[in-house]
Amino acid sequence: MELDIWSDIACPWCYVGKRRLEAALEAFEDADNVRIRWRSFELDPNAPVEGYDDGPQRLATKYGISRDEAVSRMTQLTDMAAGDGLDLDLIGARGGNTFDGHRLVHLAAHHGLENEMKERLLRAFHAEREPIGDHATLKRLAADVDLPADEVDDLLAGDQFAADVREDEQLAAQLGIQGVPCFVVDRKYGVTGAQPAEQLLAMLDRAAAGDAS
Repeated sequence: MELDIWSDIACPWCYVGKRRLEAALEAFEDADNVRIRWRSFELDPNAPVEGYDDGPQRLATKYGISRDEAVSRMTQLTDMAAGDGLDLDLIGARGGNTFDGHRLVHLAAHHGLENEMKERLLRAFHAEREPIGDHATLKRLAADVDLPADEVDDLLAGDQFAADVREDEQLAAQLGIQGVPCFVVDRKYGVTGAQPAEQLLAMLDRAAAGDAS
């Protein structure tokens, strides 16, 4: 069973969705046969590499709301994510461009560390105030999951896996995916959003039943 997941490192709902998927997989009888592929999706391709100092104001500007409303939304999401075992710091997040982070995930996939790299990047962005577009930061995060330092250096110095990121985004457009997280099993069964684990499990069960029929 192939499970493609489109998500962005800068998307807190994607982090929540990852946790809920993990809960669903724990309850799925055939979880060992699920091949997860993390697909790239950029919510803000024009985000600055160096990040920003005021996340709530950036959110307020993007959605045309007050800064207080932005803080309120972030606080509500932080409280909700705690129920899924996540300790987030959305108000203090420094942001940054996620393109190179997505390239790192593709590199990690070649070493069987795709999920570990994705998790490390999500935690760094949403809980640790890391500037996720900064190359020195990305090198340190890659080292945390034991990616070869020389390969990481080569990637960040060039354009390796840039085409792969663009291909993921083009495929998302072809499939009509406009929001993330988006979970697609075998290109037949899909769920968009950080849905409850029960709904994600239902998607997996439906896919398994379809494969068996």
